[in-house]
Amino acid sequence: MTIRCEIVSQDRTVFTGDVDIVVLPGAAGEMGVLPRHAPVLTTLKYGIIKVRKGDKEELFTVAGGVAEVQPDIITILADAAENVEEIDVSRAESARKRAEDVLAKGVPADTDTYLAMEAALRRSNLRLDAVRRYRKSSMRMHSSEN
Repeated sequence: MTIRCEIVSQDRTVFTGDVDIVVLPGAAGEMGVLPRHAPVLTTLKYGIIKVRKGDKEELFTVAGGVAEVQPDIITILADAAENVEEIDVSRAESARKRAEDVLAKGVPADTDTYLAMEAALRRSNLRLDAVRRYRKSSMRMHSSEN
């Protein structure tokens, strides 16, 4: 038995498929969702979504959002989400550097700019940490396939 999982960010559908389990970074802690889960609505914090079917696991960064769980489907509406395998490391490093440079100058007069840079820094650090923690083993698998 599986549960349908849909991960949608503001600009695209990141993942759709039938899976055995979804592990979410819920606001109250990590939350595992199996088929026939009781209905629940939860907010998401910055973290990693793990989606597993059989022995295959896919990992996605998520920068906030909400998840609606029903017995046969989980819908994740993410502020930002990305498959760990698709993260552009140089782009994430550049974004982190830009945000650090702006924040190093002190609090700008425009609070919205400061909050945007703070959020950009958190997203960049999350993406780079995800690559460092989770991509190592999969990179070995991909290099042995070529």
